[in-house]
Amino acid sequence: MDGFTGTTIVLVLLLGLALLTAFKGIRTVPQGEVWTVERFGAFTRLLQPGLNFVVPFIDAIGHRLNVQEVVLDIPEQSVITKDNATVTVDGIVYYRVMDPAKAAYQVQNLQSALTALSMTNIRAVIGEMDLDQTLSSRDRINSALLNILDGATEPWGVKVSRVEIRKIEPPENLIRAMNLQMTAERERRALVARAEGEREAAVKRAQGAKSAQVLEAEGRLEAASRDAEARERLAQAEAAATRMVSEAAAGAGADALRYFIAERYVDAFKALAANPSSRLVVVPMEASALAGGVAGALELLRDGGRDFGRDPGREAGRGAAGVLPVPRPGGPAPGGSVPPSGSGPWTAG
Repeated sequence: MDGFTGTTIVLVLLLGLALLTAFKGIRTVPQGEVWTVERFGAFTRLLQPGLNFVVPFIDAIGHRLNVQEVVLDIPEQSVITKDNATVTVDGIVYYRVMDPAKAAYQVQNLQSALTALSMTNIRAVIGEMDLDQTLSSRDRINSALLNILDGATEPWGVKVSRVEIRKIEPPENLIRAMNLQMTAERERRALVARAEGEREAAVKRAQGAKSAQVLEAEGRLEAASRDAEARERLAQAEAAATRMVSEAAAGAGADALRYFIAERYVDAFKALAANPSSRLVVVPMEASALAGGVAGALELLRDGGRDFGRDPGREAGRGAAGVLPVPRPGGPAPGGSVPPSGSGPWTAG
């Protein structure tokens, strides 16, 4: 019974030792991590994600490193610019462990070291710029910090992929001064733009007035030219009409000329009397001339134009059988009597 009990205890101890050995010798590494193996305190190898075996009770796990890209917050800090303006700055850093052995054994605390390095270099980069450059050159600051941090962390087996300045905030009094400056600058730009607009408008108005005056002068010149041409043609027409009348008078005699003048005279008086807008007809003082003209025209029509072309000098002896002469204005009427002024139209008796 005692022997059975001792054997059982031994078996139990052996089973427990086997389980402990398996537990110490079999390691499962999760995805995204790399573990370091230390033997008697010295680094020997790396354990990749998955099932791994180590020597129990001799090999131990040193560091568990995350090989994924890590986002590290840079705490807020006050930075003095080149022109002695104080701004509050913070940011973020994206990094990745490329060599787990270096990251585990070249730096004691990777995140603390990277945070301190980022803060010091932010102060160095922004300290070389004035406030306006700091506020408007985020890309320049990010690029400078990326180059510095990537180069500084290379011995640590770390790759800094990106650096972003998240906030650059001046103090409250400086923000108020900047707002006033911005307002003044915008007002100045508005005044300049308004002045330029008024100047351009004045130039455009002057050009428009000039063009209008030029066009008006050209129109007057063209109208004057057309009027002169019209007067010239009218004068030519009147000259031609006068020439034709003169030729007709020379060919048909003085009787045709008298008939032509009497016809025009009668037409003019008829137009005067037929004017619907006037109730008063003004009869010329020389009524005897009108009467004589009408009588001469009637006599010429009665003769049927048989006497046109005859010479009055050669027909002077015809007497009463001849054509009744047309009196001149103010001259004696036919038969030697002069009708009184203002009397009615005179007719041949």
